[in-house]
Amino acid sequence: MLKLFCLSRAGVALLFTKPIFEAAEYGPGDTEWLHLLVGDWQIIADTAHGDLVLWLPTQFESTVMHLRDYPVGPTQDSNFTAVAQVRPSTVHTLFYKDLINQQMKPQLRAIAHRVWKTQQTERFADSETIAGLDMQTTAVPLIRNGRTLAVLTLHSETVKPRQRTHVELVYRELADELLRMTSRGIWPEFSAPVGSSRGNPRVSDGLITVDAEGNVTFASPNAVSIYKRLGFEEDLETHSLTSITRDLLPQGDQVDETLPLVLAGRMPWRSEIRTHTVSVTFRAIPLRRATALGEERFGAIILCRDVTELRRREMELMTKDATIREIHHRVKNNLQTVSALLRLQARRMESDEARQGLEQAMRRVATIATVHEALSQGLTQNVNFDGLIERQFHLAAELASPGQHVRTVLTGEFGALPSKFATPLALVINEVVANAVEHGLGTETGTVTMDAHRSVNSRAEQTLTVTITDDGRGMGVKKIESSGVGTYSSSGDGLGMQIVRTLVASELNGSIRWEDNEPRGTKVIIDAILVGAHT
Repeated sequence: MLKLFCLSRAGVALLFTKPIFEAAEYGPGDTEWLHLLVGDWQIIADTAHGDLVLWLPTQFESTVMHLRDYPVGPTQDSNFTAVAQVRPSTVHTLFYKDLINQQMKPQLRAIAHRVWKTQQTERFADSETIAGLDMQTTAVPLIRNGRTLAVLTLHSETVKPRQRTHVELVYRELADELLRMTSRGIWPEFSAPVGSSRGNPRVSDGLITVDAEGNVTFASPNAVSIYKRLGFEEDLETHSLTSITRDLLPQGDQVDETLPLVLAGRMPWRSEIRTHTVSVTFRAIPLRRATALGEERFGAIILCRDVTELRRREMELMTKDATIREIHHRVKNNLQTVSALLRLQARRMESDEARQGLEQAMRRVATIATVHEALSQGLTQNVNFDGLIERQFHLAAELASPGQHVRTVLTGEFGALPSKFATPLALVINEVVANAVEHGLGTETGTVTMDAHRSVNSRAEQTLTVTITDDGRGMGVKKIESSGVGTYSSSGDGLGMQIVRTLVASELNGSIRWEDNEPRGTKVIIDAILVGAHT
């Protein structure tokens, strides 16, 4: 598993050594290539059955002493610092404590200086790096554009006198090829895809080697098992991997156009196939050797992984997401039906008080329906509350003041809120805005302003403060004490204010207060603690 000095699994250790990078005066692409290596070198550790460590000098010679094109190397007395480390997943590790930020012991340091200057790999018996443990260490210079960038060391257990298995011999040979390509700076390739590793095949999942023509020369036991699950019962070796795989695919299915290039090992890409029962993902690593004419491809490593269960779970999640969205959509439709029924009933009422009560209930049901409508359009249970409340804010003011001109102003940002906060908060705002229009402005023309502000309190909890003000005649604020929750102030004790106080205390974990607004009007301040919400 990849271990770096700081938080990230690829790159923070290199950022930590920024002064060293600047002293080395690396050329264009050098730093990025080292980042690629640290992100992809698990393959070398797994095939070599050993631990890898990346070392950088602590001090560089001054460039003033050299010609412009002369490689700048470490000073004679410079040590090397470990900036990244990876452990193999195919065997046990030799390092139970990280080497990150540690420096080389004298024996390895002398060899690292020699390797840096000669640009030649050295392998030696190492009894110094870990006291009491004999291991075989390989020091590899990392070279790009003729200059050494760093030293890579491979630490593996000293092989006891025994006959190695065929798999071990193949893996070791592949590791040596990858180390030689890495030393020449041609692997990892910049054209290889980067990004999410979900489903990315590993050495332990299945490994196949092919020659320059794409014929199989070796298949690990796990790779053989994958092809048996695909329906191929014969020996893979000597067959064209592209032809074998193409024949196993369902007739008429569209095939990824990159698949032949990946299976033949021609390009360092990824591809995936799906049969009726099995899904397999592939990754190609072309193998190249240096010749008089340049780099020549002589074969490739093809990593494969059975991702059937992974894709099944992904499909289940997609189905569940679609189901949840459909449920929210149906709840919204049902609530709108209830709202319409309340509207019809209100029109038949002769009592003004009964009509107003039904209209208020209709407005509350419509507010909840709006939240479910927003939830039905997304893939998460979070709501973009700014887009939702802007429309609801204007609608609440209009419904509370038919025939009256009320201006609404919205400032600040609510951000994304979980649905468990979105519904009660929307209801609270709906009631407070309606109260501000009906009782604060009365029959006057005026403005209702709402401001939202998110912050983090001393206990690292996400908090939200919503302030709603009007410039009307005021509501005659009086203080009302509420046990165990906080201090409230209100101008009335109607059903709407009871709903507001209950929701704020029980659902929003907060408090609400009314104050006189200067020079005129009323200010309502809602403080909520959004437990479990993210910035």
